[in-house]
Amino acid sequence: MITADDSAQGLEADRGLLGRTSTAERVADILRTRVSEGYFRPGVRLSEHDIGNALGVSRNTLREAFRLLTHERLLVHELNRGVFVRVLTVEDVVDLYRVRKVVECSAVRSVTTPPAGFARVAKAVADGDQAEQLEQWQELGTANIRFHQALAALSGSARIDELMQGIFAELRLVFHVMADPRRFHERYLVRNHEILERIAAGDGVGAEALLAVYLDDAERQLVEAYAERAAAEVSG
Repeated sequence: MITADDSAQGLEADRGLLGRTSTAERVADILRTRVSEGYFRPGVRLSEHDIGNALGVSRNTLREAFRLLTHERLLVHELNRGVFVRVLTVEDVVDLYRVRKVVECSAVRSVTTPPAGFARVAKAVADGDQAEQLEQWQELGTANIRFHQALAALSGSARIDELMQGIFAELRLVFHVMADPRRFHERYLVRNHEILERIAAGDGVGAEALLAVYLDDAERQLVEAYAERAAAEVSG
């Protein structure tokens, strides 16, 4: 059975984020970030003992954090088996991209001058460039997610930011279906640069046009990957 022992070991560094007033919400924030950065793979069982010790929190606090993330569709609880990172379906992929197209395209469409959040968008692109140079493909995936988080944040809405944190964490679970993360993520880095240029020029309409095609292509690629995996499971 897949476990999260190795991933849990890296959580000690996050203990300082909790402070003295540790709460289930803060634990959930940490675990959500870990999911969105690819540390917990779909189907992994989360050990209360290992994660609780790593973060220095009580079992009750951790269970409440698990409950919050289950409500966000990142985790599932299986009776007498424990808590697992959720395995998403192709229907989830389609729905996630439906939300992304509405939120992200709307956010960039309104740009008419370089927005206040431009530096955050540019940094995500630069982080992607660095990950590519170092051939760190998981980090490139994380940089791509942060790029899209920054695009959504151009809306200026704290509620949209909160919504999209969950959407992008789910999206990372979808990305695991790609057998070759380099093949999937690298091709979109060039397109990130193109969208960044349109935003820098204050051309929100042009940025939206590029982004709409980008999201359609990514959705199609992921749906095809799910179909290929399903066919392999049947033939195997």
